[in-house]
Amino acid sequence: MLNLGRMLGAGIYSVPGVILNSVGSIGLLFTFWLLAPLFALAGLMVYGEYASMFPKRSGAEVVYLEQAYPRPQFFVPVMFAVTSVLLSFSATNSIVFAQYALTIFDVPITPARQTIIALAVCAVGVGFVALSTKWSLRAVNFLTGLKVLSLVFLVFTGALVLSGFTHIRDPFANFRSPFSGSTTNPNALATALVKTNFAFAGWSNAFNVIGEVQTRDPVRTVRKAGLLSLLLIACLFFFVNVAYVAAVPKDEISNSGQLIAALFFQRVFGGGFAAKTLPIMVALSCFGNIIAVTVGQTRVLREIARQGLLPYPRFFASTKPFGTPLAPVCLKYFLTVIVIVGLPAGDAFNFLLDLASYPNLVFSAATAIGLWLLRRRRSLAGLAPSKYRARNIYVSLYLLSTIFLLIMPWVPPEPGHGDVSFWYATYCVMGLGILALCGFYYWLWIVVLPRLGGYTIVEEVEQLEGGALTARLTRKYHADIDNGEHQPLIAST
Repeated sequence: MLNLGRMLGAGIYSVPGVILNSVGSIGLLFTFWLLAPLFALAGLMVYGEYASMFPKRSGAEVVYLEQAYPRPQFFVPVMFAVTSVLLSFSATNSIVFAQYALTIFDVPITPARQTIIALAVCAVGVGFVALSTKWSLRAVNFLTGLKVLSLVFLVFTGALVLSGFTHIRDPFANFRSPFSGSTTNPNALATALVKTNFAFAGWSNAFNVIGEVQTRDPVRTVRKAGLLSLLLIACLFFFVNVAYVAAVPKDEISNSGQLIAALFFQRVFGGGFAAKTLPIMVALSCFGNIIAVTVGQTRVLREIARQGLLPYPRFFASTKPFGTPLAPVCLKYFLTVIVIVGLPAGDAFNFLLDLASYPNLVFSAATAIGLWLLRRRRSLAGLAPSKYRARNIYVSLYLLSTIFLLIMPWVPPEPGHGDVSFWYATYCVMGLGILALCGFYYWLWIVVLPRLGGYTIVEEVEQLEGGALTARLTRKYHADIDNGEHQPLIAST
């Protein structure tokens, strides 16, 4: 359920039309919906081996990279912290909600209307999280149920269309000559794969809490859960796309933008009650995703602050006055406002989706390479191989997919197949800029300021109530250390 709740977002309702516009053919559309879960499977195997090395450590990727790249000290946690802060906006689901809300009431979608509704729904969603954790989680549970029901209904409706039980005259028209119009442009293929990967984001969610899994073999439990959830979602997503293709002409799918689900309902049910009700479920699913992601991300930001990785840690770690992480919630909404207002409304969804993915691809490539580095170090240390050792074909596939997605978007797209109206590689430059900013923050905070201030950044390990250990970075002034005013620090792994 942890994995399903994360994967069942706005992706399946919003990206198929964008993908078809990029790749040009129905055959390639289906191919990418089959490739994405294969790449996710490769990543799942890689994470499984990492988890078997560190079965008591929650946190997944940040822990694995910290173990694979221990030098320079604190570099990985700081990079992850700054990236998490800068990319902690909820703009994509807010934009999709705005578009579906306007479509439900037959109101033309304009940049101003889309922006106002997106900002308003995001304010309501983060407001839930700011005021009450209990009620925000209840809302997430209810709305996640709607997500599952809407997907099952989409698949069932698609089966009725293909069986000839609806007014769709030729449901197999789009399946004839499926690869007609296919593109070979690397940029188009890469952006299409980014979109399908976005829809599957969340396959690794359970690894984030593996240290809390109370079973005899937590790694086996989490791997099995990952495989089951990935298989279920892969089947649902593939057959939802079959339903779209059966009911909606190819040209209309390509031009649907993020409104493919609404177009599907209109084609099948006309202007009836179902055509209005089901898009409401999609919009509510987007709203539930805003709340769910805010609950998780604000806790991440709060923990980052508690570890001393951000300025004003006490302010961002406080839970006053409602017992919720109010300061991280406000920061998240502030970043969402900036990106929604600062981008052209027609390009915002695609650009933000691509931008959020690009820095994470660098981390994913480093994770794959780091596994080989850890294997070598453990072998030299005389340690036994991991119980859940990933085959090299999985590691290579995971690495190659990330390298492809990092390099190919720099190739110019074909005319009319670009994702945005401005320069096609803007998100690549901004993604690398975010990583460069992380590096500058690390250099300034860990190297320059300590030299100027006469102190050293060190890691302290604290024991919390219940026996759990947590680490935080603090300043140790050289004069205090020389005077012996501080006890030696506990070494942290």
